[in-house]
Amino acid sequence: MALVLSPAHALEQPGREGSAVERFSDRLQTALNSGSSSAFDTLASAELQPVLAQRLERFRQDFPEVTWQVEPAAPTPDGRLTLSLRVQGAAESEGLTYALEASEQIAIRLQDGELVDQELLAQQSLLRSGERPLAVDVVIPDVVLTGSRYDVDLIVEEPLDQALVAGGLIDLTDEQLTAQMRPNLPLAPQGGGGLFKSVQAPQQPGSQTWAVMLVHPDGVVTATKRVRVVNSN
Repeated sequence: MALVLSPAHALEQPGREGSAVERFSDRLQTALNSGSSSAFDTLASAELQPVLAQRLERFRQDFPEVTWQVEPAAPTPDGRLTLSLRVQGAAESEGLTYALEASEQIAIRLQDGELVDQELLAQQSLLRSGERPLAVDVVIPDVVLTGSRYDVDLIVEEPLDQALVAGGLIDLTDEQLTAQMRPNLPLAPQGGGGLFKSVQAPQQPGSQTWAVMLVHPDGVVTATKRVRVVNSN
């Protein structure tokens, strides 16, 4: 899940920024871990509350028991406040147990202690099934240049040798991300060392979000990663 909490510039005075973002991060962490359907009632503006509450509820349908950690992070180069969010948990589906690890960084704008604007800066998630979740490395750059080619790799730390493995890769659209849809990934045979793909960045600045799946003898690994696309300037 991406709890996408859109461009923001801090309104607080410089001497108050640290305390304001620290107080807000503590309140947000408590709200997310409370399990309450009204988690954002006192945290976000009236315009943002329904959107954030809907996304959180859909996430909890898949992962009812997770633990959130929220911490202030370094400001952006243009001075915006940021938060680092991490979530861990597990879920069961069709007889399989899945372990989730996810993180994201958001830039925020606060007004009178409320979230009034936000932008997702970075996101990555890893979902693994099986009694012994496969150890993998997600090797995808954080930032790439417009029009460039770059690698999207899901590397198995201990190669599976002759085991039959299938994998797939898809570029998620903004609509799929907003609706938290589960797209079908086309799978093809892969080597036992993982999935290795070369992809193309768009010609315009923005972002790409990749979903990668690897089906191995003991289960399934799914990863997502948001890549910022910038121009040479």
